[in-house]
Amino acid sequence: MRAAAQRMYTAFNAHDHDAAQDIFTADFYSHPLGTTGPDSVVHAWRRLHETFPEAHVTVEDMIVEGDTAAVRTRVHGVPGQQSPMMLEIFRVRDGRISELWGLSSLQRS
Repeated sequence: MRAAAQRMYTAFNAHDHDAAQDIFTADFYSHPLGTTGPDSVVHAWRRLHETFPEAHVTVEDMIVEGDTAAVRTRVHGVPGQQSPMMLEIFRVRDGRISELWGLSSLQRS
């Protein structure tokens, strides 16, 4: 559980978009985005990195129970914002993230 979430943040911070294929299940579902599959993650990550090339995430808290992890993070490298916070909940199946819920204080223009 913890390893799957950490792999995701490590890949995001390294701009390793291709790693999404190994981190997320083929039927992965993002509740906030309403999208399915790892390619939807790649698209979202690329858009964010194109807009904010210095963006990176630090994990502040992680709680793991059963097949679920709740993670509170801060996003750094977003000009004009004071380290927005994210709260994400992941469900993991067979070592890969299969479902995600999330809230963010990141202001989008």
